Amino acid sequence: MNRYDTQFLDLPDEILLIILKKLNNIDVLYSFLNINNQRLNIIAQEKIFTNILNFTSIDNISSNDCLKLDRFCTDESPLRYIFQQQITDLILVNSDKHNMIESIPNYTRNVYAYILSFCKNLKHLSVIETSYPRLLLCDLPSTTFFSSILTYLCINVTTFDDCLYLLDGRLHQLTTLIVELYSIHSSTISHNMDNLRNLKCFSLKSYWLIVSYDYTILPLLRRMSCLEKLTLYLRIDDRNRFIDDTHLENEILVYMPWLHSFTFYICTYMNVVDLQHNISNKDIQQTFTNIKQQPIANTLHSIHGNKIVYSILSISFEFDHLEDIGNTFPNIKCSYVTYLLIQDVVPFDHQFFIRISQNFPLIMNLRIMNIYSQSSLNLNMFATENNQLYATAVYPRLISLDIFCAHHDYVEEFLNEKKTYVPCLTQLRVVYNDLRIVTKNFTREETRRNCANIKRLILITQLAHTKDFYLYFPLL
Repeated sequence: MNRYDTQFLDLPDEILLIILKKLNNIDVLYSFLNINNQRLNIIAQEKIFTNILNFTSIDNISSNDCLKLDRFCTDESPLRYIFQQQITDLILVNSDKHNMIESIPNYTRNVYAYILSFCKNLKHLSVIETSYPRLLLCDLPSTTFFSSILTYLCINVTTFDDCLYLLDGRLHQLTTLIVELYSIHSSTISHNMDNLRNLKCFSLKSYWLIVSYDYTILPLLRRMSCLEKLTLYLRIDDRNRFIDDTHLENEILVYMPWLHSFTFYICTYMNVVDLQHNISNKDIQQTFTNIKQQPIANTLHSIHGNKIVYSILSISFEFDHLEDIGNTFPNIKCSYVTYLLIQDVVPFDHQFFIRISQNFPLIMNLRIMNIYSQSSLNLNMFATENNQLYATAVYPRLISLDIFCAHHDYVEEFLNEKKTYVPCLTQLRVVYNDLRIVTKNFTREETRRNCANIKRLILITQLAHTKDFYLYFPLL
C-alpha cells in the first residue's frame, strides 16, 4: 500500500477504533450521520460510542449542541435506532456563559420531556450548567417528563414545586436526584407526599433566600427515610430560630437512619430585634462539633441592615459557591469554591485576606461588602508603602472583583501590589471616586500591575450615603 494514497477507510477496524476512541464520542457519531457506509455503521455500534453521550460544547457555540441533539433525534439515519435504543447515559453540557440558549416556554416539553420519551433505555440524565433553560413542570400534564427506568437525574429547576413534581411518582425508579432551585416559591397545589423509599441520594442547592423553610424543605426531607447521601446548600430568612446542629439532628437526621454522608452549608438570617435564640459567648466563637461522626463548624457574625448570620457547615466543603461569610469564618480549606461573597460590620484586616487567599485557592469571583474603614484596626504594618514585613495575599485565579459596596480601604487592599497580587483580574466593579483616590488619579505606580489586565471596568457613581446603605447609579 502506498503510504501517500492511504485513506481513512483503508485502515483496519482495530486501528480505526484506536483513533476514534481518542475523540469525543458525540463528535464521532455526529460525523457518521448521512454516510452510507455499512462498515462505519457497525463501528458506531460499539458500546464505547453509544452507551454514554456527552453533549459538550467543545467550541463554546451552544447552538451546536442543540443542532447535534436535534439531528440525532429526527434524522432518518441508521444511527437513529442506536441513539434511541442503546443510550443509557446522556450528559448535556454548555459552559459558554456568553452565548446562552434562550429560555422558551415549551423547552421542557420539546427538549427535556422528548429526551425521556425518545431514549427508551435512558437511566442517567445530567443537564450541566445554567446556560440551559431550567426545567418547568407547572401547568403541564403529569405524563410530561415521565420515565419508568430513569434512576439518576441532575438538572436545574425553576421552582420548589418543580422539585416536588419530579418526586410525585413520574420517576418512580429514581435513586439519585440533584437539583438547583431558582426560586423557592411554592404554590398551594397538593403534591404527593408519600415516603420516597427508592431515593438514596439527594442534593438540593438554592442560592436565593428561603422564607418558608419549615413548610417546604423540612417536610420534603422527612419523606426520605432510606436516604444514604444528602447534600444541602440553603440560605434561610424570616425564621425566629437558627438552624443549628441540634435542629439538624432532631428535625432531619432522625428521619434518615441509613444516612452515612451529609455535606451542607446552611446559613440563617435574623433581625437583631427579632432575635429569640439565646446567644452565648460560645455561640459567637467558632465551634467544631460532629454530626453522625462527621466534623462540622458553625459561626455567627453581624452584617449590614441590623442582621445576624448564623452559618453551619460540614468541614468536607464541596461547594463551588459560598456566600455571607465574615471575620469569624473558621480556618478551613475550601478547595472547590470559585465564587465567594464576604460581608461583616467588623472591618476585614490584611491577615483575613491572607487567610482567604490560602483557604480558597480556586476563587475566581470575589464580592466584598463592608462599609467600615480598616483604620479602626491595628494596621501599622502598612504605615509606609515600603513596609515588607507582612506577606502579600496572592489570588492566582481571581478574574472578577466586586468592591462597590465596600469602603475604599478595600480598593487599596486589592489594587496595591504590596498588599495583594491578582495577575488574572479582568473585571472590576468599583465606586469611581474610590478608584480615583486609591490610584491617585490613575497615576500611582503601586496600583498599575493589578490593573494591567482589566478588560471590563464597571464604574459606579455614589449618589447618597445613609447610615444603613449606599445608593448608586452606573456611569454611562
